[in-house]
Amino acid sequence: MADFVSKDINRIEKDNRRFKQIVRGKIKSNLRKYMTHGELTGKQGNDIVKIPLPQIDIPRFRFASKQQGGVSQGDGEVGDALGEGDQPGQGPGDAGNSAGSKDLEVDVTLDELAEIMSEELSLPNIEPKGSKRMEAVKDKYSGIRNVGPESLRSFKRTYREALKRMIATGTYDFDDEIPVIVPIRDDMRYRSWSETMVPQSNAVIIYMMDVSGSMGDEQKEIVRIESFWLDTWLRSQYKGLESRFIIHDATAKEVDRQTFFSTRESGGTMISSAYKLCHQIIEAEYPADDWNIYPFHFSDGDNWSVDDTAECMRILRDELLPVSNMFCYGQVESPYGSGQFIKDLTEHYGDAERVILSEIKNRDAIYDSIREFLGKGL
Repeated sequence: MADFVSKDINRIEKDNRRFKQIVRGKIKSNLRKYMTHGELTGKQGNDIVKIPLPQIDIPRFRFASKQQGGVSQGDGEVGDALGEGDQPGQGPGDAGNSAGSKDLEVDVTLDELAEIMSEELSLPNIEPKGSKRMEAVKDKYSGIRNVGPESLRSFKRTYREALKRMIATGTYDFDDEIPVIVPIRDDMRYRSWSETMVPQSNAVIIYMMDVSGSMGDEQKEIVRIESFWLDTWLRSQYKGLESRFIIHDATAKEVDRQTFFSTRESGGTMISSAYKLCHQIIEAEYPADDWNIYPFHFSDGDNWSVDDTAECMRILRDELLPVSNMFCYGQVESPYGSGQFIKDLTEHYGDAERVILSEIKNRDAIYDSIREFLGKGL
């Protein structure tokens, strides 16, 4: 009976692994669509993302009566139609009473999604620097105890205890070529664990976005979608990623995530105000020796003046780049923006190893922009 149960469990596990492989393949083949449309960002809960997949149908044969015939049966010539064609009421413009096709939603962890991103976009792993002041808790199996769940039973130690008991009590048959060892409750041994504190490499990603009048709802939606995928990838590399949010027009302020993606102002644009605030936050809370720091700035490329652009270049050179793992700038195309700022950055830092620049013309460009940002491994 136990053998049958074991075989059934193995078969179920094998089918489950195969289904996961199919789902994984579907996600990979549709990854560009998911990154473009942003439907996953509204389906996130805790560490799980619900992914809509087309219904996976299992092909099956349907048998008719012998008199009815079918494909490859009965009279007919090559080229004859197999059916009677469209009938009234069956065309694409007619109403019907049958259910439409439905998408299947599957749960995928953010770690699995990041792994799929890594495979599909060929992303390298990050080599973190430093370690955060806090430590992470890690479970380590370090001993044996007499009680515990069956899933942690140590078969080797249980067998050894049963053998020792049978020899000590004289019930062990030394003449038997294949002696039977039957453990009892007192023989059971289970693995035990202890919690240890280990250093945890951590990172902070500081998002900055222009919210002046030229940055419309579509531009902010592109930033929202892109930040979801950036967060997903970086969280797979750092188990303690923190996110901070700065909005700016002529002045800058720190806000929460919801405000970041919903605020729209009508003032002018001074990008240096965001860079100054970003540096203040880093200097006050994230020492470069202990933190992996990633500033991301999104804008349509407009800035108030040539003098402010020069100030931005100075802040980058003297304050932000020396403490950052990587500085990333994404320019979202807007019908109202000049697009000049990325040209200025290219002139000053186009060849800099720790500066990544990306032009995001529309949603279709999100996929390639993410690969530009993450392709170096940050």
